[in-house]
Amino acid sequence: MKMTKNYNEKELLLIIEGRMDTITSQELEKEINDELGNFESLTLDLNDLKYISSAGLRVLIVTQKKLDSDNIPFTIINVNGTVREIFEMSGFDKIFTIK
Repeated sequence: MKMTKNYNEKELLLIIEGRMDTITSQELEKEINDELGNFESLTLDLNDLKYISSAGLRVLIVTQKKLDSDNIPFTIINVNGTVREIFEMSGFDKIFTIK
């Protein structure tokens, strides 16, 4: 998995590429935790994410809960067909703000 971090003022955009699995999802979780307090909104761009495992979904849910408790907007953008199908099958498309 490749992660690119872009800040626009207090808005953090993380561009995720490749595969988010048991090992790489931990990298994403660490990156988000390390940046907590530095942003007022978080957006994940999943355009080039090829695969997401249940471990990756867990990281997204944990992130959603953590940010909700602090009233920090969390948005997922550019979800490709494969990943969108996983979100829909798991019901996560109803949990996340997806644009």
